[in-house]
Amino acid sequence: MIASGQCIAVVSGKGGTGKTSFVAGVGAALAMSGRKVLCLDCDIGLRNLDLALGLTDRALMDFTDVAQGICDLDDAIAVHPRIPGLHLLTAPVRLPSQTVTTEQMRALLRQILSRFDYCLLDAPAGLGTGFQLATCAADQCVVVTCTDASSLRDAQHTVMELNRFPAGRLHLVVNRVRKKMLRQLHATIDDAIDQAGLPLLGVVPEDDTLPLCLNRGQPPLPGESRLAAAAYRNIAKRIQGERVPLLRIR
Repeated sequence: MIASGQCIAVVSGKGGTGKTSFVAGVGAALAMSGRKVLCLDCDIGLRNLDLALGLTDRALMDFTDVAQGICDLDDAIAVHPRIPGLHLLTAPVRLPSQTVTTEQMRALLRQILSRFDYCLLDAPAGLGTGFQLATCAADQCVVVTCTDASSLRDAQHTVMELNRFPAGRLHLVVNRVRKKMLRQLHATIDDAIDQAGLPLLGVVPEDDTLPLCLNRGQPPLPGESRLAAAAYRNIAKRIQGERVPLLRIR
């Protein structure tokens, strides 16, 4: 269970694991369950969360503008036009002239949590500055990995960088899972859990409709037949404390 009023950093050791689609999908699912959610893109210079949420034209100011006092939080937040309760605070398209400090980031997240039930931070791949900003004041971290060996090894390295988080504050999501691939690799979800050393928050199946959905700026919505949407809905329920069985991978 991840309590309400939490900043949840979504991280991975490498790119391509599906962090951005996870943040968009779970953020939409939480909002549609009645929560007030802010999705915060921490990937400076390489942002994509605005595209996944369909909010590119609405996100004019970014989180560095708010953190450095250039504008108010209200001026920078983009409100989703179709999903009540879902909001975006984007990243800058290029490196700002002044670097955001961890103290400024902590102050920003305190301000966000005074107004939102959940803040989902989409951290950039790797363990650099964006990763440090996303995790410096997070209450929880979700490590997203795929089932291939390189993703699992990078997930292990990421977990080692997060050793300051106590037990129960780190969770694992295994993404882009194909049952046929698991058989070919002689791998199981248990192997991924053992290698990362984290409790499992959810399993997201490979969904061929997801890229098209996100390219259109339409986050996968709960209630739709898409496999990924069903997985995100279940994960959102677990985040809110419900006991939900893992989605069967067909």
